[in-house]
Amino acid sequence: MLSAVSDEPLASDVQRILLMAIPQLLVHDKRDNVGVVVVENLKAGDEMFCVVTEDNSDFTLVARQDVPIGHKVALADLKKGDTVVKYGEDIGRVIVPLATGDHVHVHNLKTKRW
Repeated sequence: MLSAVSDEPLASDVQRILLMAIPQLLVHDKRDNVGVVVVENLKAGDEMFCVVTEDNSDFTLVARQDVPIGHKVALADLKKGDTVVKYGEDIGRVIVPLATGDHVHVHNLKTKRW
């Protein structure tokens, strides 16, 4: 988006373009239904630039809660009991319904081992 009075981008436009070029969420495998936050200070309502490392495709997703770096975000709505897939592997089951963009961690994801 360019300024209405010149062909030069506004500072906020440049910041937005730079942020959209840097992934905020990584998905490693097309089968994954969660991605991993790779930036600090991700806030509820932030639109994330997401990259699938398997094929370098990208998409955007809005975070529904603040999410710390290293934690997961749901890529789709998940029902209680659904399997969570990260790195193409089963990492546990959902214990409460989750919406696309929800923070996924130990408070709503449990191992299937016990």
